[in-house]
Amino acid sequence: MTGPRPTEAAPGGRGPTGWRRRLTALWPDLTPLRTSRDFRLLWIAGTVFYLGGMVSYVALPYQLYHLTGSNFAVGALGLVQLVPLVVCGLYGGALADRADRRKVLVGTGVGQCLLTAVLLANAALDHPSVGVIYAVGALLAVAQALQRPSREALVPRVVGHDQLPAAVALSSIGVQVAMLAGPTLGGLILASGGAAWAYAVDVTGLAVATAIFAGLRPCPPVARAISSGIAATVREIGDGLSYAVRRRDLLGTYIVDLTAMFLAMPTVLFPAFAADVLREPAALGLLYSAGTVGSLLATATSGWVARVHHHGRAVVLAAATWGAAVVLAGLSPSVWLAVVALAVAGAADMVSGLFRSVIWNQTIPDERRGRLAGIEMLSYSIGPLGGEARAGLVADATSVRTAIVSGGALCVLGVGLVAAWLRDFWRYDDRTDEHAVRERRVRADRAAETPVG
Repeated sequence: MTGPRPTEAAPGGRGPTGWRRRLTALWPDLTPLRTSRDFRLLWIAGTVFYLGGMVSYVALPYQLYHLTGSNFAVGALGLVQLVPLVVCGLYGGALADRADRRKVLVGTGVGQCLLTAVLLANAALDHPSVGVIYAVGALLAVAQALQRPSREALVPRVVGHDQLPAAVALSSIGVQVAMLAGPTLGGLILASGGAAWAYAVDVTGLAVATAIFAGLRPCPPVARAISSGIAATVREIGDGLSYAVRRRDLLGTYIVDLTAMFLAMPTVLFPAFAADVLREPAALGLLYSAGTVGSLLATATSGWVARVHHHGRAVVLAAATWGAAVVLAGLSPSVWLAVVALAVAGAADMVSGLFRSVIWNQTIPDERRGRLAGIEMLSYSIGPLGGEARAGLVADATSVRTAIVSGGALCVLGVGLVAAWLRDFWRYDDRTDEHAVRERRVRADRAAETPVG
């Protein structure tokens, strides 16, 4: 008998082995973790950082509401943090291009440890100070905004150019796991021990992550003339902004995401949607966690990402899917259909984020990577804030369902118009794009001189 046995793959990939091969192809590529010591350290430290940070993310509003009894007092914390985020995000990007990125990570990590320790000491008092919470919250936003561009700009330096899609997916998995587990852990700690214990967990995580960052190899800026002074820094920030606007493929990544988040960010409406529309207030937690679950599933099955070359189209289609899924969630007559739709939306948003990150990391020169990372941080931070404000205003003027459905529909339309306007973004192909080709060559030459990892 010369044909394939039942347990073997038949020609064309049919049979159990063929299906196993297809399923295996969905799993994330672990090569960056296996081959790059510094990426392993970045991944572990970043996951620990996010895990501890999400515990404090739950503890801060909980403590503020417990002390003041005011929802506005809780929301005001975000307003206090917004200006430092914008200003220091741009400066943090310039800093990442001017200084050793490892030193920036360690220095800002130590700063976050000390600031969170102040929150811990304040929470341990008989009468904690609300003013201290606001002040430290603003300073934490400063430290985080200064750190994040350096952390993101390090990834292209520690893995090979062709491994960047896998590295981006793996980094996203660490973040999503932390975002899913951190709030749950924070809630349990708050219920059993209070805010002081939650901050203690965060301080411990920050200290461990900072120690891991210290174990990275030095990452000085590429050789170039760097002027000192505020005026020179402002010029460098301006140069980064100008570069981002000139590159229509980069401009597309920012505008598509801003469009999607501003028009179709329904999170602020979840309490009213659960209680008043779906008549299931107990399902509020499911609505909040559905998107994160979808994002985690998308990253956990992201092995296919490396085989896609038209990244701009992937971003546009994923953003449009996000909007369509939000429409479906808003029209849903039941909690479970809404949860499934929001999980699809979360998965689509993560796919968009993966391909945007790949474009950024594969095409931006290292000497500008930090400044562009600062701009990227603003683009995906400001959009959701504006989107929540838009959703609240529309819901108050019409209804919760109308706000959700109209936002999703406008997102699909808006993303389509952006794609029609920025044709270079829609046509982007990493195999032929001049910026991707140049960076592939530059990094290959650099790797020949200094091995990655």
